[in-house]
Amino acid sequence: MSNLFRRILLLRSPSSVFSHGFSECPLKSLRFLSTSSEIVSSPKSASLASNVVQIKNNRKAAFSFFENHGFSESQISDIDKKFPQILSANPEKILLPKLLFFQSKGLSSPEIVKLVCLYPWALRASLNKRMIPAFDYIQAVFGSKEKALAAIKQFAGILCFDLKILVGPNIEILKQIGVPDSNIFKYLQYEPRVFLTNPIRFKEIVERAMEMGFNPQQLQFLVAVFILRSMAKSTWDKKVEVYRKWGLSEEEIRLAFRKHPSSMMRSEDKINAAMDFFVNKMGCESSLAVTRPLLLSLSLKKRILPRGYVYKVLLSKGLIEKHKNLVLFFESPEKRFIEKIINPHEEQIPGLLELYEQKLMDSRR
Repeated sequence: MSNLFRRILLLRSPSSVFSHGFSECPLKSLRFLSTSSEIVSSPKSASLASNVVQIKNNRKAAFSFFENHGFSESQISDIDKKFPQILSANPEKILLPKLLFFQSKGLSSPEIVKLVCLYPWALRASLNKRMIPAFDYIQAVFGSKEKALAAIKQFAGILCFDLKILVGPNIEILKQIGVPDSNIFKYLQYEPRVFLTNPIRFKEIVERAMEMGFNPQQLQFLVAVFILRSMAKSTWDKKVEVYRKWGLSEEEIRLAFRKHPSSMMRSEDKINAAMDFFVNKMGCESSLAVTRPLLLSLSLKKRILPRGYVYKVLLSKGLIEKHKNLVLFFESPEKRFIEKIINPHEEQIPGLLELYEQKLMDSRR
């Protein structure tokens, strides 16, 4: 097969245009069009060439549009990576009305830029059929434009859905089992994507949370629903199996989850690593996962290991008792840890703070 024929096949394949992203369309392969009358005379080739040029022109127009509305070059590049199709949209007909919509609701230019950068997919929704009805629905539920805006800032993607069909039934499911309106609205405001779930599946998740012993009257119930919604049943079972390998029973695992639901958000590897540290390195009982499940939610590199180093140094000098004040050591905020653990022992161990800070720096590498 001749090189020229191969290039023609490459050009006529739609995947060859889009597989590199719109910013890297293989326009160089079009140069031979000017030297081959046979290809120029082909309607399909001419049409494809015209489409490529149109795409390029649209991208330039969209790029200029975003620049003129306060977006930096790096922000536009990030938008392009997340949702490249948006740069082929007509700026005046598609993009501008949506930015003006956000502006009309009281969002400042920097807030609009941030929102679009985080969720460029929100701009794909129809303004009249999706965005306006969705905003009106949220505002009606909250009874406040400010709270509606707070929810949109958390997840602008909520504007892409028919909320009456998707969110409405899920709110009713929660009300029927006694979840207080205040908790529903609080979670809808700060974690709106929780409610963007098929109502049948949402009901199953809610029932599962109740079976695990969560009280619908407490906000923790919705936290559990959020976490159960975020992972497949098979993923949950894998994490349960990790805890079982460390000697915990099914009921103990559920108890740990009820105390601190985020303990099940860690990956199997991170759960294993945290348990290994506390059980094998620190000599704690595996039941620590039940009594202090928050410990397993902490960052191993940024929190557990650096502070564990300080713990071992102080223990080796006889300045602390084994397994005492683990909560203060690992769960306390950074400022409190330094005030209550580091500073009181600086005299006995000069440079302790510097050693700790070095461990923190090493964890970030």
